[in-house]
Amino acid sequence: MRTFRWMLSALLAIAGSAAAQDPPQAIVLQAAHLFDGKSGTLVSPGRVLVRGKTIEAVGDFAVPAGAKVVDLGDATLVPGFIDAHTHMVSDYDASWTRGFYNSMMRLPVEQAYHAEHNAHVTLQAGVTTIREVGAGDYIDVALRNAIEQGLAEGPRMLVSVHAIGSTGGHCDGPAFPTGLVREFGEKDGVCNGADSCRRAVREQLKYGADNIKVCASGGVLSETDPVDVPQLTPDELRAIVDEAHAWRRKVAAHAHGDRAARMAVDAGVDSIEHGSFLTTETLQRMKDKGVYLVPTRMTVKFVLKQADTYPPHVAKKAREAAASHGEMMKNALRIGTPIAYGTDAVVYPHGINAQEFGDYVELGMSPAQALMTSSLGSARLLGIDKETGTLEAGKFADIVAVPGDVLQDVRATERVVFVMKQGKVVREK
Repeated sequence: MRTFRWMLSALLAIAGSAAAQDPPQAIVLQAAHLFDGKSGTLVSPGRVLVRGKTIEAVGDFAVPAGAKVVDLGDATLVPGFIDAHTHMVSDYDASWTRGFYNSMMRLPVEQAYHAEHNAHVTLQAGVTTIREVGAGDYIDVALRNAIEQGLAEGPRMLVSVHAIGSTGGHCDGPAFPTGLVREFGEKDGVCNGADSCRRAVREQLKYGADNIKVCASGGVLSETDPVDVPQLTPDELRAIVDEAHAWRRKVAAHAHGDRAARMAVDAGVDSIEHGSFLTTETLQRMKDKGVYLVPTRMTVKFVLKQADTYPPHVAKKAREAAASHGEMMKNALRIGTPIAYGTDAVVYPHGINAQEFGDYVELGMSPAQALMTSSLGSARLLGIDKETGTLEAGKFADIVAVPGDVLQDVRATERVVFVMKQGKVVREK
């Protein structure tokens, strides 16, 4: 009994000490302008009150006693960018063959250090949340956990573990000679038949997937598969979506080809990634069902620039996809298909994600619309819009400052001068 009383007294003392701690210092951010990510308009001047991890007030408020005031001058405060399509665990390499070699020869721990670096430069560029859509060796899970525990610096991560696809498809490994490299299986996301694909989903969920990525069509940078053909049957797609949704997980479908995308939409996926060859009929169907397009526009442009450095078959696919993608996006804008900001980070050097905004504007979006593909589009797609995405009281203090008036120069997003993630300043010039 005496021991019990001593333990109870100790616990009460610890609780009392924690309760007596001072509240976190208030931080006031002020700049010439503020874009809240929701109204589509600019407010001048811009002011945000942050306490702890969250926004306490926006606009007109009294500065609390003892608050730290950060005056960012002629800049615009905007919500932290939410990139819904990244591959942070992998590395960009200007040489296709060297990149292939390094991806094969690096040990997982070594690659984890590369992933941490990629995450750091991405956060420094203003991306405060990402959806990682496929990675090997569970490095995405490890990096997500390390960031949450404060052991590494990077965006908040929603991870997919291995992407799911068919044998020989875009989500399978290269066609190595038999016996040279082990065959990929359901743990790695490779499945054949509805039951196998359901098991593959369960494997990714077992190891910590926040969402599921599926390869519904061929890809550009994979060697042997046609870019536009379906790679999963309707039954396989339905099994994947059914299992993921039963676990309350969203499903992202890589699909360049129109038929594959339409099959994925009918199966109930939450987003179509890339969508190079989508027809107006499919885009309209996506609008009707609330399925997002994640267009990864800057990657399409980047791949086209580098096409001559790829193997001939890959280069051919890159040119075919690029030739169709721009018109597809213009049709999506005209139809009103919901669009979420996503860049396919790794096809280009990590940390230049914000080029996507300017590329949207070049296709006909207004700067405000382009920015809201992140603040509202990606936030809603990922199911985190109640927590982040817009500058509103009660949400995470994920805040970025860019020089000047962002609605006059949307490419100012490529010149970030200040980054705060969940109330912590991670970049300040």
